[in-house]
Amino acid sequence: MDNAGVGLGTWYGIVPPFLLDRVAATDKPHLARAARAAHHTLLAPRSYRPHRTALELSVDGGTLVAETAPSPDRTIADAHNTETLPGDVVRTEDQAPVADATVNQAFDGLGITFDFYWDAYHRDSIDGHGLALDATVHYGQDYDNAFWNGERMVFGDGDGDVFTGFTGSITVIAHELTHGVTESSGGLDYQGQSGALNESISDVFGVLTEQYHLGQTADQASWLVGEGIFTDQVQGVALRSLKAPGTAYDDDVLGKDPQPATMAGYVQTTDDNGGVHINSGIPNHAFYLTATAIGGKAWQTAGLIWYRTVTGGSLPRDADFATFATATLTAAAAEYGEESKEVAAVRSAWTGVGVLTDADTAGS
Repeated sequence: MDNAGVGLGTWYGIVPPFLLDRVAATDKPHLARAARAAHHTLLAPRSYRPHRTALELSVDGGTLVAETAPSPDRTIADAHNTETLPGDVVRTEDQAPVADATVNQAFDGLGITFDFYWDAYHRDSIDGHGLALDATVHYGQDYDNAFWNGERMVFGDGDGDVFTGFTGSITVIAHELTHGVTESSGGLDYQGQSGALNESISDVFGVLTEQYHLGQTADQASWLVGEGIFTDQVQGVALRSLKAPGTAYDDDVLGKDPQPATMAGYVQTTDDNGGVHINSGIPNHAFYLTATAIGGKAWQTAGLIWYRTVTGGSLPRDADFATFATATLTAAAAEYGEESKEVAAVRSAWTGVGVLTDADTAGS
């Protein structure tokens, strides 16, 4: 993201600007197209519908009972490689899959994210009130990003040399939509530690959505964000790793993944809104440590603690890591009890990454 504002019209890109800078600066002849695409991506401008429900009928004691459960209201548009939004509508909720696989992937990814938030947390879409889910595919020419602009998901096709398309990654789609969840829950300023928390929350629920979709337990999951969006030319597996921040890629063009896993490696920088995509590795790793210590399906327990923290209404917009960590301890105690293994796992995770000390958590 290249501006600090939040709210309607703000865009959150899955590919950090420092990575695009590296690609744009390469002088490798075989990556000339990628360099041009990254440069253009950096410079490109980025700028409620009726609630649908699914009706289910059941019989209780001879009485016909109608039960409603929310279902997504998805619309996919095609920008035809222009940078004009929204583009031409090519698939809506009641239409069958089309010939364009990118359209279908975007449609399915929106639906998977919707189902995750409803099944896991009883949240009806991004805003909790059935917000329609709109997306545009084929945005720009070789556009190297996917983003949420406060109104819709927007997907570029990638340059084909460094980045592939973005619609095939559930973690990318859920990450971007979660920015909308965070904002509708009160928001976190997109600067410094609060901005890194904003990014981390999206990473956390991005990987949880994928784990939910695949039915994975914490120890079965990859904990990778953006797995599959690099081409085979890139020495890397994903954009970020919650399990091992700093190991997602190590490439002669992209450089080495700069994310720290603990406060000992915290990066002081004015770039990237104060390192929001870099220092997010610290709270990311705290969540991974919490989830793996508790075990089982991470969205059911550790994810619920984080969800309660984000949506509880008491988190200040300028929350730093320590404020957020303390809030997760409070949420865990409220949900599971002060002496629970869940509270112990949260406490151990935040002390393990150096955000809190034993003195900070004494009595919590």
